[in-house]
Amino acid sequence: MYDLKKIRSDFPMLNGKVMQGHPLVYLDNAATTFKPKVVLNAIEAYYNDYTANAHRGDYDLTHTVDVKFDEARETVADFIHAEKEEIVFTSGTSMSLNMVAYGYGAKYLKKGDEILLTQAEHASNVLPWFKVAEMTGAKIGYIPLDKEGRLTVESLKKTITAKTKVVAVAHVTNVLGFTVDIKALAKVVHEFGAIIVVDGAQSVPHLKTDVKDLDCDFLAFSGHKMCGPTGIGVLYGKYALLQKTDPFMTGGGMNARFDMCGEVSYLQPPFKFEAGTQNIEGVLGLAAAIKYLQGIGLDAVAAHEHELRAYAISEMKKLDNVILYNEKAEAGIITFNLKGVFGQDAATYFNSRGVAVRSGNHCAKILLTFLNTSNTLRASLYLYTSKEDVDALIEACKKGGDFLDAYFN
Repeated sequence: MYDLKKIRSDFPMLNGKVMQGHPLVYLDNAATTFKPKVVLNAIEAYYNDYTANAHRGDYDLTHTVDVKFDEARETVADFIHAEKEEIVFTSGTSMSLNMVAYGYGAKYLKKGDEILLTQAEHASNVLPWFKVAEMTGAKIGYIPLDKEGRLTVESLKKTITAKTKVVAVAHVTNVLGFTVDIKALAKVVHEFGAIIVVDGAQSVPHLKTDVKDLDCDFLAFSGHKMCGPTGIGVLYGKYALLQKTDPFMTGGGMNARFDMCGEVSYLQPPFKFEAGTQNIEGVLGLAAAIKYLQGIGLDAVAAHEHELRAYAISEMKKLDNVILYNEKAEAGIITFNLKGVFGQDAATYFNSRGVAVRSGNHCAKILLTFLNTSNTLRASLYLYTSKEDVDALIEACKKGGDFLDAYFN
């Protein structure tokens, strides 16, 4: 049984918080999530009980940190069904994708090669490839979306060519919330001898992820979108590809030796990608967040989100002032607008009622031409979202035309 009351009690941010005089209704989980007490406790324990650097000393405190850091890597690997050596700690999805673009793409792409993206990609999975294309002479191409905004295998088959070397796509898109069949895409990509790079920022926190089954070559995700701390993320890569990829940064802890002549040898993955002191508190907090999610079960989380989303969509469709852009999406992301109200104005009005939603282009600026609008509202659900939260969203939508009240009351 899904014990929502118990789950909500685990999150201090949900215990009596108010916004604009109203109980806080947080519906911006695609941007970041709240942190349960077990994550906060893990961070506090590191600072209170065994502060030391990792892989730097020969005394008891450092040994404790080394063991916990290594266990955290095992926890992440188990979570996505990878090998421990295939897990690289980064600052987040953006850094992970940049590491692939510059460490692999800039190294192996050449003039005339092709990088395939879609219009639905987040800036973190677009801008690094733009820069690498500029550096190497490779070309950027786009796999067309279907009329709903989905990426399909059929569209990929019509677009991919012998010149395609990299296909970089989101597993779950951050605006429309459609889930992409990565396994089917990977099969096609590999038949053409290319690699597939997956932005998992919106999928790993919500869906069971098995990188071996998906057969993706690289996968990036962030801790803060899955109840973990900010500033910590993961790059998964097939080990053979990690060995071929150059480090994004160099410094202490990632080299085996170097001399005055400039001769340098790097450690094997994942360590050659982890220069300098790591975000130790973030790594330990991420491990605690993963264990928390595993305790609830991602299938249960997905079912909870699906039920709430179905309810929200059914209620929003009853309103004649709501424009829905992704009615049939699988993820707990609802993208919409209020007729005749600019997105930021509507979000400000929602805020006046204690409802937190995202407005704007959501870092997916290329998608605006597909949606034929300059901005949208995005409500995103998570494991602690309640039916009462959705009801508050619906009530705000009903009165959304009174947005000037937010400015003058």
